[in-house]
Amino acid sequence: MNSIELSIYAGLFSAICEEMGTALMRSAFSPNIKERRDFSTALFTAEGDLLAQAAHVPVHLGSMGFALQGIRGKLDLKRGDVACVNDPYLGGTHLPDITVIAPVHAGRTLIGYVVNRAHHADVGGSQPGSMPVARRLEEEGQIISPCKLISRGRVVDSVMQGILDAVRTPEERRGDLGAQVAANHVGATRLAELAERDGNGKIRRAMKAVIEYGERLSRDTVRDIPDGTYRSRDLLDDDGFGNRDIPICCRVDVEGESLRVDFAGTASQVEGNLNAVYPVTFAAVAYCLRCLMPPDTPSSAGCFRPLDVRAPEGSLLNPRRPAAVAAGNVETSQRVVDTVLAALAQALPDRIPAASAGTMNNLTLGGEDPVSGGPFGYYETLAGGMGGRPRSPGLDAVQTHMTNTLNTPVESLELHYPLRVLRYTLRRGSGGAGRMRGGNGVIREVQVLVDTSLSLLTERRRRGPPGTAGGKPGQAGRNLLKVGGRWTALPGKTVRLLRQGETLRIETPGGGGHGSRIKRRQRKRAHSQ
Repeated sequence: MNSIELSIYAGLFSAICEEMGTALMRSAFSPNIKERRDFSTALFTAEGDLLAQAAHVPVHLGSMGFALQGIRGKLDLKRGDVACVNDPYLGGTHLPDITVIAPVHAGRTLIGYVVNRAHHADVGGSQPGSMPVARRLEEEGQIISPCKLISRGRVVDSVMQGILDAVRTPEERRGDLGAQVAANHVGATRLAELAERDGNGKIRRAMKAVIEYGERLSRDTVRDIPDGTYRSRDLLDDDGFGNRDIPICCRVDVEGESLRVDFAGTASQVEGNLNAVYPVTFAAVAYCLRCLMPPDTPSSAGCFRPLDVRAPEGSLLNPRRPAAVAAGNVETSQRVVDTVLAALAQALPDRIPAASAGTMNNLTLGGEDPVSGGPFGYYETLAGGMGGRPRSPGLDAVQTHMTNTLNTPVESLELHYPLRVLRYTLRRGSGGAGRMRGGNGVIREVQVLVDTSLSLLTERRRRGPPGTAGGKPGQAGRNLLKVGGRWTALPGKTVRLLRQGETLRIETPGGGGHGSRIKRRQRKRAHSQ
């Protein structure tokens, strides 16, 4: 296949994923999906290899292949079938992320799979929003093992009702699941149309060529990293149950076109839910490699073939069932990125930025809505500061690394929930100083208008994101609660009841600075002389 055809097919496959994402966003019921865009879409080959993905959430995209392999190993999917799964130990990430998978046929031939994953604002469990401070997986929500949600075009009522019976907001869940099914239908239709136009043989050759092209670019990228061994270590604040300063240790070995990342020495799995299942760990490392590749690289299974990711079984980054994992997906994944990039900065100091906020600042609120007369569940991740980069400052108020979502618009939040946003602004001065400063975090104050359950899963509250090459760290985040006119500090991970009228304030971390400002002044002085 010549380069022009290759480029056209890579664009076509990617466009299908983007159209799937648009369909999911526009038809979803919950603000978390339709406003925050906490979802991802992808195409896979008939053999289960990632073919293309939209530019959505990295922690979803690098791990969805594990879910597909898990389903392929347990279910025989036929035309008209749609499967779903959320079990983190069978290819999921954490329980709120439900993956929906459908096979694509051209005639009688299986030509691929369409897959999407979306974060549902509630899947049951001990707390509204299904993001509690928990010890065991079942406390975090309903566990959905691989099953058929639709069989030969008809909804499997027992499966759908089983999901809806376990959640607090069943109609919203039904609507979001329907949107996921619709998004896959769009993707399957487009891929089948392409196969009908060009023929199954041509499409299969194009799929193979796109994947092999991604592998070539990936191996070229690794080859440009100086051979050697690079080590880094970072600490998570705590797990919510008194375990503090939880280490993540990383060793990166580069040899030719092969990249091995070994997390030996990392903490054993912890009592709280900072544990990250292996697909999440792999996704975080894959993201780091993908960031080094050319921007127009087709994101496919070929991109990850040079990678060898090792995490000891029973460790924080490869736990054993039934360890809780909700925060591992959203918090530990961010720290894995920080740790791997810190190691790579030793090899590529002119390419790697300082640490970004290092947390998704997970905020979950839930209770009874007096307007609707039923329960509500609100979940979002809050933006922070991007780390300073070698040639430019870090961006303010952005979601970085393993999340690529948005903050819920104030208008949408107040429309859907009994909540009021009192303040939403930049946290000025929170970025670390340096030749290139770190970006600023945000301040968000939310007043609850009814008694409301609160869950916080946040990191970088004890120490700020470190700078690089002499840059200063960004400011650590803070969680505050205003009761009776007085602000009091809240832990980084907590569950509690907020009374009507109380105000929660989240101050997110700024990014670390890059480079020494002293060196910059010395260069200016030398230039003037």
